[in-house]
Formats: sequence, C-alpha cells, structure tokens
Amino acid sequence: MTDPIRPAKLADTIADHLEQLILEGSLRPGERLLPERELAAKFDVSRPSLREALDKLERKGLVYSGKGGGTHVAPLLGEGFTTPLSTVLQQHPETTFEYLEFRAIVEGSAAYLAALRGTDVDRDVLKECFERMEQAHGEEDPTHEADSDADFHLAIYEASHNVVMLHIMRSLSDMLRNDVFYNRAKLYLRKGVRELLLEQHRNVYLAIMNGDPQAARIAAEAHINFTRDALMEIARADARLEVSLRRIARTEIVAERR
Repeated sequence: MTDPIRPAKLADTIADHLEQLILEGSLRPGERLLPERELAAKFDVSRPSLREALDKLERKGLVYSGKGGGTHVAPLLGEGFTTPLSTVLQQHPETTFEYLEFRAIVEGSAAYLAALRGTDVDRDVLKECFERMEQAHGEEDPTHEADSDADFHLAIYEASHNVVMLHIMRSLSDMLRNDVFYNRAKLYLRKGVRELLLEQHRNVYLAIMNGDPQAARIAAEAHINFTRDALMEIARADARLEVSLRRIARTEIVAERR
C-alpha cells in the first residue's frame, strides 16, 4: 500500500519559491525584501507561514537579517570565497593577469551563451546597460563609465542563463568594483583606452543582440585580452618610472666625492 500524497506545507512552498529566485539570480545579493506584512500580502499567505519560510531560508544561509532591520538576500558565495582570494591578490598583484586569463575564458563562454539563450527581457537589460555606458563615456570622470562597464558584464552573465557562472562572476564583480583586481580609474585614464574599450563593448553588445554566438565569443575574448595587455603595459611603465625615481633619489644617500 502506497503512502497517501500529502499537500506541501505552505511555508515550504514559499521557501522553495524564494530559493529558486535566489538561485537563478532574480533576487540579488544584498537586496532587501519587502517588509513582512507587504510580502505576505504579495504572496497571499499568512504572516506566520511567511515568517516560517524566511526562517528556513535563513538557516540555509540564503537570507539574513540586516542591521537596520528587514530581510536581505545573502550572496551564495560569501566572504569565505572572496576574502582569501582578495588577500592573495593584494599580496601578489601579478595574479591579476591570471584573473584576466581566467576571465577571458569565462567571458567568451558567457557572451556565446547570451547570444544563444538570451531572451527579449535579457536584451532589454543589456541595451539599458550599454546605453548608460555610452552616456557616461562623455563624462570627464570615468567612475560612472567603469561602474556601467561592470553592470554590462553582469547583464551578459545573467543572459547566459548559467547560474553557476552567474554567482561566481557576480562575486568577482564586487571585488572588481572595489579595485581589488586592478585600479580601474588608472586603466580608463590611459590615453585612448576609454574609446577602445567602448568600441569593444559595442562589438560584444551587437553580436549578442544579433544572436551571433561565435562573433560574441570572439569579441568578448578580444576585449578581455586587450584589458590584460593594457594593464601589463601600465605595470611595465610604472616599474620603469620607479627605477628612474630611485636613480634620482640615490643622491640623497650617496656621499659627495671629495
């Protein structure tokens, strides 16, 4: 005799729905959910059932209670992933180029999948990000353009519909915004670089919008490889400058000939 089929507990159904939204990236790390009363009304459930669902998600580490109150979405890859990597990068700056080598591989695949799988909604988001980048390009301060750049790449990861790739690269994107990998302002202020970067982003954008996976992969890889080469040249130039400054400074510690 088989066991009778029992309806799913309401709290479990709510928790499963929210968990799916977090997993697929629809709910983003750090976002604050609606207040309990409003969220319960949104789902048309009782507040005790909602509270039980949120408690379940909190035990799983998928949400947390913020200092100012409310329930926030937790990153799937938290500080246990980013903090050790950040420490290594700060102690060994040369690993930045290995990050970019890794990123070229992932970025090419993400762009390929975005061109292949992207929906109309994904393309609308990508369009908004690119247009914001174009608008920021006219500003003297490159900060807004650099932030739009990061948003543009995240939109590509979202459009790839690969949740593992999305959550890994979203965590790395937060580190990039904080200049853990490299000084973005220094890159953007390099003569001619901003124009080249915008053109490269346009190539990636158009390939995805046109649904051309191979062109999207090639454009994305070319963009990241250019970034790596530009940063390597900046590092070499900085190293040469340091040598020159040390040669000048030597006069302060060398005795005069008599």
